[in-house]
Amino acid sequence: MSDIEKEIQHRLFELQDLKYKEFSCKLMPTVNPETVIGVRTPDLRKLAREFSKMPEVSEFLKILPHAYFEENNLHGFLIETITDYDAVVAALDEFLPYIDNWATCDLISPKVFKKHLHKLYGKIKAWLKSDRIYTVRFGIGMLMRFYLDDDFRSEMIEFVACIRSKEYYVNMMIAWYFATALAKQYEAALPYIQEQRLEKWTHNKAIQKAIESYRIGTEEKAYLRTLKVK
Repeated sequence: MSDIEKEIQHRLFELQDLKYKEFSCKLMPTVNPETVIGVRTPDLRKLAREFSKMPEVSEFLKILPHAYFEENNLHGFLIETITDYDAVVAALDEFLPYIDNWATCDLISPKVFKKHLHKLYGKIKAWLKSDRIYTVRFGIGMLMRFYLDDDFRSEMIEFVACIRSKEYYVNMMIAWYFATALAKQYEAALPYIQEQRLEKWTHNKAIQKAIESYRIGTEEKAYLRTLKVK
């Protein structure tokens, strides 16, 4: 084990909260509880800011796979601190194959992406074609975060609608994407629900999430309820 890895693990265990570990493990059934230390997200972000200033951090980013869930989350937060777009994408391509849970996948959102949306879109399309669960989920998540406002294009929603997977965590993200699309791009998203373009479970889950959203009006919610598939 390298010195930087020892140092990071030591710092993580100093921040351990066993009650938080117990709570977290209940939300992450795919994660071995023995790999969870129990560190709260604000503490991890603070640690990432500290370690990002150290030259040894590049060595840590090359150490894969990590032993602990929190090391993976710290890895994701450290990628967010990188300011060069191409370096961020390269780091993600190294890291994404090792992600094994929704929580680590969903926490990563590099700020530098906002300045390179044209280039990022091409990369997202490659991620969506991956055979890895959390690489696909991450790609959908990036479309949801960065391309449902001014940079939205109708073909994007078509890409997501065409994804077919037996994986719960992919289908849940598709549902989440469509619920958000119904909130932000209602006219573009609605036909996919009306025409039942999604698989049944995903279709109904998207409607459920949309109905739970405060961003969708009462009339729209009432109509969406009529579109559930029994």
